[in-house]
Amino acid sequence: MIKGTRDGLTLSMNDRCSWEELLNELDNILTNKYMAADEPLITVKIELGNRYITDQQEQLLREIIRKHNKLVVDHIESNVILKKDALKWKDETDIKLYNKIIRSGQVLEVHGDLLLIGDVNPGGKVIATGNIFIIGNLRGIAHAGVNGNREAVVAASYMAPSQLRIAEVISRSPDTDTEGVPMECGFINANGEQIVMDRINAIAKSRPELNAFERRVMNG
Repeated sequence: MIKGTRDGLTLSMNDRCSWEELLNELDNILTNKYMAADEPLITVKIELGNRYITDQQEQLLREIIRKHNKLVVDHIESNVILKKDALKWKDETDIKLYNKIIRSGQVLEVHGDLLLIGDVNPGGKVIATGNIFIIGNLRGIAHAGVNGNREAVVAASYMAPSQLRIAEVISRSPDTDTEGVPMECGFINANGEQIVMDRINAIAKSRPELNAFERRVMNG
């Protein structure tokens, strides 16, 4: 089924027929669709539904659309992914819960989001590919988004880190002795240049996607 939108064309592909039948029908429909020579390029979004295609099948699909001069594939969506990709996604998005104190010289590193019930003492370090939430004192080092996730945040009941890092952006502790701040969070600002600190309730405005984290906590 072809649907025209303000952004181009959406091709909804039948996920119950055979792959060969689908390609043949797509080619016939696009061949019979008249497009004037002076029309601008039209972007195409492909919805595969509950069908998984290999890289070779995707290449063939793109070639069929590409041979119709005015059509350009924008992106391809599928409801299905490989099991190994699903397990990797689960590992990277799971909430890892720890109830312990991270002492000087100790390092706690997790894939996904870290929820630590306890303190990070000076000289201790916590690392996560996702967000870091500490119900306790953060006085050591915290590195969130370690694989380059610049949307990650660090939040603590009492924030006084010796170093805060999100992706590759680093915020060091002040040179002068200052008191920590209760219920504070750190995140990369809109310009993507530095880590800013704010009250923890600012997370809802700066990172609304963290509502998914709340649902995961509530659902265990």
